[in-house]
Amino acid sequence: MQRWRRATATLIGALARLVLLAIAISAANAQPYPGKPIRIIVPFAAGGAVDALARIISARLQETLGQPVIVENRAGAGGMTGADLVAKAPPDGYTILQNTNGQAISPAIYRTLPFDTLRDFIPVTQLVATSTVLVANPKLPAKSVQELIALAKAQPGKLNYGMTGVGNSLHLTMEMFKRAAGIDIQAVPYRGDALLNPALIAGEIDVAIVPIGTIVPLIEGGQLRALAVNSAKRSAVLPDVPTVSEAAIPGFESAGGQGYFVPAGTPREIVARLQREAVAALAHPDTQARLKAMGNDPVASTPDEFDGKFRADVAKFQQVVREAGIPLQ
Repeated sequence: MQRWRRATATLIGALARLVLLAIAISAANAQPYPGKPIRIIVPFAAGGAVDALARIISARLQETLGQPVIVENRAGAGGMTGADLVAKAPPDGYTILQNTNGQAISPAIYRTLPFDTLRDFIPVTQLVATSTVLVANPKLPAKSVQELIALAKAQPGKLNYGMTGVGNSLHLTMEMFKRAAGIDIQAVPYRGDALLNPALIAGEIDVAIVPIGTIVPLIEGGQLRALAVNSAKRSAVLPDVPTVSEAAIPGFESAGGQGYFVPAGTPREIVARLQREAVAALAHPDTQARLKAMGNDPVASTPDEFDGKFRADVAKFQQVVREAGIPLQ
């Protein structure tokens, strides 16, 4: 009888602990979001364009959310290391991926990925659109996009362009431009802008598509000639430079961008809250001024808008890679 009483007491105690644990879990889940620090995963090294924007936005989010918002750099494998970390993180809104349109390019350029780009993430909002610019060495006879196209057609395969990575957005934009213009320009690879830009200035390469935020001083100094921007509208930092669409190829557009993604399964109300807070951060006057200086245009799309654009970009880049014959990595 005593053993039975002891066993019953032990069972009751265990049940009581389970009930208390369930209550604690329920209470934790019932706490308003956010209830602890939030991580923004940047899948590139510190100091780059994505890192810089992440730190600007995170400072604003921290003020409005009332919790620390920590930018964590997880570079590696062309951005896949950081993206994989977020794909496998708990879907609770405390781990956010901030990535470029490389997130949409990766399924087209890599044979295998450690995650499913469409199924394992929820697009929250496109933060900004980023212009790129088609630049030329000033000694090149072409002073406009139309003249470049005419020169390339008169000398098939003789002109070249600089690129900083197979399958990145700059490379694919040039391939899109070549196909739209019906020209053949040979690629010359470089290990980053630090080597490509001097080669452009020296005339080792004829043209390149480069991020607008890093090249404006060289354009303004006359060391390089801006032929056109690749965005849908002119850039505020180069207002006198036409778009490719205006200059020669109607409808051409290939802007870069950055956005927030969270793990699949994240509650819709948390996704909506993050989007609202990001929109407010982007609308702040100080943020607006800093974005303009970086060559970024705020977008602040809704989750549905960003999801539609993201899926369209995935399909677009798969077509570009296939038609350009770019080997899978």
